[in-house]
Amino acid sequence: MRVSDFMMRTPASCTPETNLGAAVEILWNRNCGILPVVDADNRVTSVITDRDICIALGTRNRLPGEITVGEVARKPVFCCTPTDQIHDTLKTMGLEKVRRLPVVDREGKLLGILSMDDIVLHARAEKVTEFSSDDVMKALEAIYGRNLPTVATAKTVAAA
Repeated sequence: MRVSDFMMRTPASCTPETNLGAAVEILWNRNCGILPVVDADNRVTSVITDRDICIALGTRNRLPGEITVGEVARKPVFCCTPTDQIHDTLKTMGLEKVRRLPVVDREGKLLGILSMDDIVLHARAEKVTEFSSDDVMKALEAIYGRNLPTVATAKTVAAA
């Protein structure tokens, strides 16, 4: 199966100039947790999540209307295309530890969003056989796996 079988085709987006207050309003009104950030030609340049916004607002002493999406948005952005195999996309999500990917055309223009939620719900409803629940679980384990900081030992510090 391909990404086009699972993707949401009416994505919300914003620009680097959008302020965080306006971005939160878009997220709220569209009931989503990610906004692809697009340029004037609708090409995806980065993404911002509800978590990114929360952390930005909690770590800066500025109002949401004073902070632009461009100051906070994450790069590099990982994307997929509608013709990508869902099995390969699950691997990308696990490797990059992301639950959502913008879906773009060959020029990088935004076409939709693929989320892990869409994959799980669609696969369950349609009883998809092209990939297994084990494939989904492996991707989820990779995404949610702990990224604890490495603790330096006296031996490794002395070697440096």
